[in-house]
Amino acid sequence: MKLVPLTDRVVLKQLEAEETTASGIVLPGAAQEKPQEAEVIAVGPGGVVDGKEIVMQVKEGQKVIYSKYAGTEVKLDGEEYIIVRQNDILAIVE
Repeated sequence: MKLVPLTDRVVLKQLEAEETTASGIVLPGAAQEKPQEAEVIAVGPGGVVDGKEIVMQVKEGQKVIYSKYAGTEVKLDGEEYIIVRQNDILAIVE
């Protein structure tokens, strides 16, 4: 099954959280901070949203940084995804 986002929505797959600190301390699952970096899985077509023309600026396969509390978490076929609006994406990681 494939997620197909509508209008200015983007489907992200969160990258794995760091399990050790820079000094080598192993963090338990509860202490790990949720990463804000993700890979773009699917991109909506853009279009007119609230009377403004939206042109999509991200592409599938790119790594991005998104707002900490943005989006809706979805579980599909055992995988977890986050669906966000394009304006919740803060930067593209190159």
